[in-house]
Amino acid sequence: MASIRALSIGKKLMKPKKLPVIQAFTSASTLASSEKRMKTFSVYRWNPEKDGDKPRMQDYEVDLDSCGPMVLDALIKIKNEIDPTLTFRRSCREGICGSCAMNIGGKNTLACISRIDDTSNKKEKIYPLPHMYVIKDLVPDMTHFYEQYRSIKPYLMRKDDLEEGKEQLLQSVEDRTKLDGLYECILCACCTTSCPSYWWHGDKYLGPAVLMQAYRWMIDSRDHYQNERLAMLDNHHSVYPCKTIMNCTMTCPKGLNPGEAVGKIKTMMASYEKPKEAAI
Repeated sequence: MASIRALSIGKKLMKPKKLPVIQAFTSASTLASSEKRMKTFSVYRWNPEKDGDKPRMQDYEVDLDSCGPMVLDALIKIKNEIDPTLTFRRSCREGICGSCAMNIGGKNTLACISRIDDTSNKKEKIYPLPHMYVIKDLVPDMTHFYEQYRSIKPYLMRKDDLEEGKEQLLQSVEDRTKLDGLYECILCACCTTSCPSYWWHGDKYLGPAVLMQAYRWMIDSRDHYQNERLAMLDNHHSVYPCKTIMNCTMTCPKGLNPGEAVGKIKTMMASYEKPKEAAI
């Protein structure tokens, strides 16, 4: 009995030493859970329909614990819960449509695949794509960009008549592989608007995105108009303003290499057979 009592007393003596430790842990855990992870987003704002409105940066505080991990999630949260007047483009949220292209933290990218930096207290600065006319807030005018894309005739062209309703344009595995790294372009214009040559000569220079798509059709084994496509670009403005700065390749959100495609077009231009009639 004496030994049992001694053990019991020993247990009682140990309890007061453990209690403060447990209480301290619970208190710290409760404090940590009550703190919000706030992030400041500084967003470009301008409404041309509002008299006297001038371009400015507007700050928004976002609770990251109630927000998705991407910058687009933050913008949607701002529009839904803080400021419904904020305007931006978005659609797929999967890096496929290219609608949410903008300048985030000094780099052209897609907001839907740009992860919020939750390790820094610095403001996340968001601008529309640079060196383009702005329609409102983060929405650039893409009209000229699409007109340039249309000018290269981005579709298959043949010199023979095909029978309707029958698959005839077969392609070898090797020829199909040549298109990898080209057809994936989503025409978001991130590369084009990061190109200094396009900033200077955007009225005539086609830019890396459009030129990469031109190259994609030039090397398609099913197309019959390679020489004519090259002839369309055989001038001082369409392709040669490229200075191989490679901003386009560094900023492409899809990991493509527009700079390489433009370089290959220049190589082809040096040796192609000029057609009698360049117009197609």
